[in-house]
Formats: sequence, structure tokens, C-alpha cells
Amino acid sequence: MLGLFKAVMPKEDAFFDLFSAHARTLVAGAEALHDMTAGGDAVEAASARVYQYEDEADEVTRQVMVAVRRSFITPFDRSDIQSLTTSLDDAIDQMRKTAKVVNLFEVKTFEPQMREMTRIIVEAAKLTEEAVALLPKMRLNAQKLSEIAVRITEIEEQSDVMYDEGRKALFLANRQGDPMAFIVGVDIYSHLEKVMDRFEDVANRISGIVVEQV
Repeated sequence: MLGLFKAVMPKEDAFFDLFSAHARTLVAGAEALHDMTAGGDAVEAASARVYQYEDEADEVTRQVMVAVRRSFITPFDRSDIQSLTTSLDDAIDQMRKTAKVVNLFEVKTFEPQMREMTRIIVEAAKLTEEAVALLPKMRLNAQKLSEIAVRITEIEEQSDVMYDEGRKALFLANRQGDPMAFIVGVDIYSHLEKVMDRFEDVANRISGIVVEQV
């Protein structure tokens, strides 16, 4: 009877598969966000892709939360599984909020710093996907996971520089001109910076799990 009960329970490996699926939506969403900042006719289709991948991420989140409740054995602490899943979901939720602002204000052109920030976001997403893939053998991969976390922190600092430079450029370009362009531009920069912050949160969460488990 116990064997039958365990057979219908989610397997430990299923959690890692779900984390990887979640991370893939982040990469796809980040690439769509970057494509969106090409501007012009690319905006509508690219923003629609961001929404699509955010919906897919929500479904993965739902599956993880169900699995946590149903599982007999989990690969690490249930609260850590929930926190990691939430932090992954927060990253793509923030991408959707960014795309929503772009659509709301019908933005079709983007500053160079905005495009650079989205490039950095793509890099952070790919690093996150790499880190998640190492979690099943985190004891063996502890050093590599630490290096990835450091790299994400470094590129978050690059994003901070782009954020400040971009807002300064907006101010200089619009202080004698269109105040609404400045307001909307600053709003987009703020959302992009929050996306990068969410990736740093993911890196910190993964680092915390590794410290607890290794």
C-alpha cells in the first residue's frame, strides 16, 4: 500500500523539471522584451510574446504549488521551493508590467540605454537558466552556482549604470521639450530596473538554498 501511495506522489525530479521549465519562460520572456525595444512594428508582436510567456510561467507556478502540497518527499525545504518559485515568477511578472507600460503609452521608440538594459536582462535570464539546471547536483556544483550568483550581481550593477545614464539623457533631451516623454521614459526605465532586481532576488534565493543544503 505504501508503495502504491508513493507511486502516485510527485517525484523529487519533477520539481527540478518544473524549475527548468520556469527558467525557460524567463529566457523567452527576456528575449521578447529585448526584441520589443527594437521599436517600430516589432513592439506589438514582441509584447504579446511577453504576455504569452508570463501566462506559461503562471501555469508552471501553479504546478509547483500543487506538487509541494502533494509530495511525500521534496528535494529541499518546502518553503524554499515556494520562495524560489515565487522569485522566478516575480521576474517574468515584472517583464509583463514593463510591456504593459509600453503598450499603454504607445511607445514605439526606445533609448539606447533601454535596449542595453534588456540585453543585460537576457544575460541574467540565461545565467538563471544555467543555475537552475545545476540544482539537482548542487553539492557538486556549489562553486559554479556561487560564480553565477556573483555574475548576476555584477550585471545588475551594470544595469544600475544604464538606468542612471538613461534617465539623465532623458532629462537633457526633454527639459526644454516634451515633459510627458520624460515621464513615460522614466517609468519604463524603472520597470526595466525592477526586472533586473528580480533576477538578483532569484540569484540570492538560489545561493541561500545552496548554503543550507551543502
